[in-house]
Amino acid sequence: MARDGSVVPADPGAMAVVKKKTQSARSWILFDTTGQGSLLDVDKYAIMHRVQIHARDLRILDPLLSYPSTILGREKAIVLNLEHIKAIITAEEVLLRDPTDENVIPVVEELHRRLPRLSAGLQQHDLGGQNDAEAADEDESPFEFRALEVALEAICSFLGARTTELEMAAYPALDELTSKISSRNLDRVRKLKSAMTRLTARVQKVRDEIEQLLDDDDDMADLYLSRKVGSSSPVSGSGAANWFAASPTIGSKISRASRASLATIRLDENDVEELEMLLEAYFSEIDHTLNKLTTVRAIFVYVCVCVNMCNREQ
Repeated sequence: MARDGSVVPADPGAMAVVKKKTQSARSWILFDTTGQGSLLDVDKYAIMHRVQIHARDLRILDPLLSYPSTILGREKAIVLNLEHIKAIITAEEVLLRDPTDENVIPVVEELHRRLPRLSAGLQQHDLGGQNDAEAADEDESPFEFRALEVALEAICSFLGARTTELEMAAYPALDELTSKISSRNLDRVRKLKSAMTRLTARVQKVRDEIEQLLDDDDDMADLYLSRKVGSSSPVSGSGAANWFAASPTIGSKISRASRASLATIRLDENDVEELEMLLEAYFSEIDHTLNKLTTVRAIFVYVCVCVNMCNREQ
């Protein structure tokens, strides 16, 4: 949407070549339920009016301000700040900030691919032969959860990749230090240890935010935006439960027994089991990343202590 109010279609596959000269606090991309993106160039008041959130919530997404990772449920929106992923999710739209950022482009592409409902995708690509009942179940998936899953998967993968990079640099650096104690090797290890401490804090914050949601059913219930729209909510009924079992990412993380029992669930206004399963899957993933960082950091501390003791003895 340009300043004159017109909509500018966006091709996620071509996002990498979009210049950043308009990429300021005004740059957004909007996705609808078909997965189609439109570039927006609007001020904060237009965003607040569109998604009906307060200025204090929008400030959380300001790239010029430093806010910790946060997932907030509001009356008609989810405000999502996960590192570089800054988004507002409603029951029918996703507004994603800074879409041409190199770390955000993969999220743009995933939203474009995964937001459309399965039945629409099958018609578009003429993929016949699928079971109609399964397609109908997938079609019941709540829009806001598909968007939330993309964001959680992206941030967990991003932080996991940063952890792996540090691991690959850490062990050779420790080997060199133990074989030859020098100021150069010590400086390298100290820098890696500092980087690991900073990354651990970032991973810990994402983990804590997911855990906080899991610990509070009311907070999870606030994220059921489709349910709030009315009784015809996509979340009502067993179709949403079947979607979680059929989801390509979540389905692989849930045991067969859990999926079987989930398929029988009938939702009511207080039932948050679908979202709970979604959050638990990514909590497990980010917790594993945190454990890896904690282990490597403990090795660093041990080696540094040993090196200091050797230096004293010499």
